[in-house]
Parts: sequence; C-alpha cells; structure tokens
Amino acid sequence: MEPSSGGKAENIAGLDIVLAPRAERISKQEIERKISHLLAEVPGARFTVGLSSGGETGYNFSLTSTNPEVLEQTAQQIMTEIRALPSAGAVTSDRSLPRQELTVMPDRLAMADKGVTTQDIATTLRVATVGDYEQRLSKLNLDTRQIPIVVRLPDVAKQNVSQLEGLYVPSALPAGQGVRVGEVADLNFGTGPAQINRLDRERAISITVQPSDGELGDLVQAVKSVPAMQTLPPSITIIDQGRAENMAELFSGFVIAMSVGVVCILGVLILLFGRLLQPFTILMALPLSIGGAFVGLVITNSSLSMPSMIGFIMLMGIATKNSILLVDYALIAQRRGLARFEAIMDACRKRARPIIMTTIAMGAGMLPLVFGWGDADPTFRRPMAAAVLGGLVTLDTTKLGSDSGGIYIDG
Repeated sequence: MEPSSGGKAENIAGLDIVLAPRAERISKQEIERKISHLLAEVPGARFTVGLSSGGETGYNFSLTSTNPEVLEQTAQQIMTEIRALPSAGAVTSDRSLPRQELTVMPDRLAMADKGVTTQDIATTLRVATVGDYEQRLSKLNLDTRQIPIVVRLPDVAKQNVSQLEGLYVPSALPAGQGVRVGEVADLNFGTGPAQINRLDRERAISITVQPSDGELGDLVQAVKSVPAMQTLPPSITIIDQGRAENMAELFSGFVIAMSVGVVCILGVLILLFGRLLQPFTILMALPLSIGGAFVGLVITNSSLSMPSMIGFIMLMGIATKNSILLVDYALIAQRRGLARFEAIMDACRKRARPIIMTTIAMGAGMLPLVFGWGDADPTFRRPMAAAVLGGLVTLDTTKLGSDSGGIYIDG
C-alpha cells in the first residue's frame, strides 16, 4: 500500500492471485465476478478485478456533459444497471472519490478595500496548512545533506475554521493594520472531487466493463441496451473508447482488406487461367465458406471479433486453394477429350483426397481450441477456430457434394 499524490485516492494496493490449473477450477471470469460481488459491499473504496481475455481492458466508454450533477447521477445509474447484466463482470469508473476540502469564497469588495489579492489569501492558507514550496524553504545544513524546515499549523488547527480565519494576510494597509483572512473571505469545510477529468473540453466520467464470459461484442450490445443508456439526458454524450473504439475501426478496415484481397485474387486467377469465367467460378466458394463460418460462431456461441476475422482470412486462402484444385484439374481433363460433366466428376474423385486431407489436418488443429482442451485459456482463440472449422465443413460438403466447382467450366 502506497500513498499517491495529485489529489487522488490516499492509498493504492494491489493483490495478485495465483489460480489453480484450469481443469481443477471454475473459469477465470467466474472467479473475477464472484470477487467483484464480494467487494461491492466495501464502503469508501474502489476495486478493479482482473482483465478480460487477451490481457486488455473490456468495454470502455466515456460520458461527457457540461452539467456535473447530471453527469454524476447518470453515471451512477448506468453503472447500477450494468452490474445487473449477466454478461458483465467488474464495472469500474474513474470518478474520483469525494474528499474533504476547504472552500474559500473571497469577498471581492473587502479585498479591494484592504488591498488584498486572491493570491495573497491562497499563499497564506497554503503555507499554514501544507507548508511552503520546497525551493523556498529554509534548509538545515548537515555534513552530507540539507534538510528542509517546514513550518505549518498542527493537524488539529487545520480542522478549526476560526483559527484559519484568524491568520493574517499581506495587504496594502499601513503597517500595524493587519488584515485577517476572515475579514476578506468566508471559509467552510465540505466535500468535493479530488480530480476533475475532461474530454473534448467537457466534464467526463470513463466507465470500464469487463465481460464475464470473455466476449466483448455481446457485452457492448447488452450495455447499450440498458434503459439508462437508451434514455440519456440531452446534455449527456457517449464516446466509445479502448477496445470498442478499436473494434469499430477494425471492422471498417477488415471490410476494406477483404475487398482488396478478393480483387487481388481475382486478378491473379485471370492471369493464371487466361479466362474470365473460371476465376469467378473459383471465387464462388468464398460465400459458402463465410456462411459456414457464421454457422460455427452461432453453434459455439462466439461473437464476431478480431479472432473470428482472422479465421475468415484463413478461410479465404483455403477456399480459393480448394477451388483451384478442382477447376484446374477439370480443365486438364477436358483438354484430354472428356466431356464437361465427366471432367467435373473426374476432378471431384481425384482431387477429393487432398481437399479432405487439408480439411482433416486443419480441423484436427482447431478442435482443441473449440473444446478448450489444454491448460491455456481458449476464450480468445475459440472464435477463430469455430469460424475456420465451420467454414471448412460447409465448404467441402457443398463443393464436392454439388459439384459447384465446375460451373461455367466451358467458359
């Protein structure tokens, strides 16, 4: 436990927990959820329990407003409703804990009459309560070092408003006519935020929600559907940050990358076959594989995320390779004198073995990730494996079963 500076929480402590092997315990997300539930009843403290899969924070968004009171109430209501979601784990915010503060309200007319400035009042109270700046302090010279000498009021006097109001403050009055702080300002003790955060020049509160099941996409949808998020006051604005913001950029970039990839594959195939219809026939396998990938995600209850997108890119290469094997061999069989239908059937019979071998090898590598075998946490990699496995099964059954690889083979 160590003290912090800058007006933040007085003490910060960290606790590392070493978990038992995954086969001998419940999931890490469930453990984090139970710990968060137990710590929620501790007053005057704020806890952050664990991280989501991949070592990154979960869904992070900021609420901004020019009205601090409405912002505080809205943030508290949203956090309360999010904690009730089954897909939400730990819910934290960067709202500073309220701390006792001394409020000084200068009397400008009295200050002008006695020649006192706000800087004079602030300097007097600062020196009396926390001491002067270190570079201005007197030093006690020793043989090897200097020790600063701090002169300030005792802690008991700092809590007494009458003693603080009795301090003398520099003024423009003649010598001997001192001015007390209480004559030019009103002092009161109260509470207030220890730190004020701003985003786009407005007061901001950042809220972070950890997913309980490791899936960020479902969590974002659930959070945005809570009643408090649907009925926000007009002065409140929501700004996605962190992984949610990165995911939005990732989706848009992925669509562009997929489109560019398909165009490049089409160009290479046109140069390879010297025709136009065969490349389009080969690329017909891509929708079949993508459809199967979505089926795999639905069966495994996985969301569309970065790992699943990686699986889509892998499927593009495998589907294109399998289609090239069928179409290329069918064209060779046609040049040897076989009719179109016989050439297609011959290509399917002779090229089925390498295609099935590729599928079995890839499926054998993805099955442990789908079922979560091993000691590693499969949460991050399961969507990728589910997308690849579902796409391969759909691709092979439709490709070889319906002979779709030979459509328009006469070109």
